[in-house]
Amino acid sequence: MPSRDRGATTIVLILIVAAALALLIAALIYFRSAALGGRRSGAGVSLSEEQKAYASSLELTNPRMSAAQNFLGNTVTYLDARVTNKGAKAVRRLDVQLEFVDVLNQVVLREVAHPVTDRTAPLKPGQSRAFQVTFEHMPADWNQTSPRMKVVYLEF
Repeated sequence: MPSRDRGATTIVLILIVAAALALLIAALIYFRSAALGGRRSGAGVSLSEEQKAYASSLELTNPRMSAAQNFLGNTVTYLDARVTNKGAKAVRRLDVQLEFVDVLNQVVLREVAHPVTDRTAPLKPGQSRAFQVTFEHMPADWNQTSPRMKVVYLEF
């Protein structure tokens, strides 16, 4: 009978360790999603009337597409552009939606760029800043032109 107790004890120990690991993983996922939720993204967030009005003061210019080979031999596509704050407020966060289209003007890729983030200096009135977005894979039916750019989120 002692061998049965040892087997039962081992199974109980394995179940306890598995439960503890599951709780740890759940806690990590919860805290990570809570941290990311604090950094809002343009996706699914509607702008207030004040933000909508100010968005017209942000000028998105000089979109230029380029491509290069990475060290694995794959083509990486780059978008280089500028944002200029023509308004009277400093912008602490800015999300810009990029829409790439095909020859029929249908959207084939939609991405969100973050030219101004919590990790960069605010974009002050009159200031201009270059930004770059990297794309590992572009759709085959993309028409090879620069994307349409639209402000989808901003914070003062």
